[in-house]
Amino acid sequence: MIAFLGQGRMGVPMARRLTQAGHKVTTWRRGSGVTAAAAVDGAELVITMLSDPAAVREVLTAALPGLRPGATVVEMSTIGPEAVRELRALLPAEVGLVDAPVLGSVGPAADGTLTVLAGGDVSGCREVLSVFGAVRELGPLGAGAAMKIAVMSAIVPAQVLLAETFAYGEAHGVDRDALAGVLSGTPLGTLAERLRVPSAETRYSLGHAAKDLELGAWEGATMAGAARARLQQARAAGLGERDLTAIAEHVGGGGTRRAVPLNLSTIPATNGRYSHAVRVGDMLYVSGQAAFDEQGNIVGEGSMSVQSEHIFQVISRILADQGATFEDIAFIRTYVTDMDQLLDYGRVRAKYITGTPPASTTVEVSRLFRPGLLLEVDLIVALPR
Repeated sequence: MIAFLGQGRMGVPMARRLTQAGHKVTTWRRGSGVTAAAAVDGAELVITMLSDPAAVREVLTAALPGLRPGATVVEMSTIGPEAVRELRALLPAEVGLVDAPVLGSVGPAADGTLTVLAGGDVSGCREVLSVFGAVRELGPLGAGAAMKIAVMSAIVPAQVLLAETFAYGEAHGVDRDALAGVLSGTPLGTLAERLRVPSAETRYSLGHAAKDLELGAWEGATMAGAARARLQQARAAGLGERDLTAIAEHVGGGGTRRAVPLNLSTIPATNGRYSHAVRVGDMLYVSGQAAFDEQGNIVGEGSMSVQSEHIFQVISRILADQGATFEDIAFIRTYVTDMDQLLDYGRVRAKYITGTPPASTTVEVSRLFRPGLLLEVDLIVALPR
């Protein structure tokens, strides 16, 4: 049996490929009502396809009680080699680990024409991985993750460069189609055609591209570092859910909004009367977060610890989307309905906020906006430049 722990645009077609190939598959996604531990119970192979390193750590930590000895975890997200090493330390020694990120987008995922970049011992999962496309065995654990970041450190900056090329041409009266035509005869021709008319369909999101460069733009990588900054600006301007090719619109589009609302698809939606966060320059203002699931139901009713854990997991995803961590929090304010339960909240908070704490206010209130809510937390975050 295979357990597929995935979300987003790539997860659905990849899980479907496994089913079509005749494998028995159990799936997990946020809001499904199935726990990660229950989804992996009895599985010989556990595949993860998630948004970022924090999400992978969170989900696999939750899955640990259900992992059987002798099972193999195949990590197919783009998380970098350092995060793969952290996963190896997290998982029990009797559970195998293979890193196998993929090259390709939604179309190749559905067609089974992805390129799988595998690191570690794939002898027990080679046949399954071939369902997704061509498998390239690259060496020891972490080699696949490193290869994926290396490749994206070339492909993504090239598209940012072409966005600037089109912007230069527009500023100097060069016809866009003519420029794309000239570029078609160069090694950059295929990418230039992609950016000539930015895709309305999100195949590889701008936000994920920014995340990939945040993982891979090491100190001496001047071009990748510059491209990362461009993408972070575009993400802050609200383009994170758009296809990467939207960078061409951003670079050539002039001024951007000063206050940019942010509502992530990876956390429960708001009621439409507020945004989860608003970015203004290098500052992020996070609305009060409460313990709701995707259906709007209260999580952990009656338990301060459970509600606190849920809230900090949501906060971690908001921070990660903007390239920030808990260390970047400048101010945190907490509203609780019962100060006698403050120690339970404090124990959870201490797991996430370590070292020198930020400025902080804690207030006891008689009630919050929904009966059953025990706390609400809002933040001000100084984002990394």
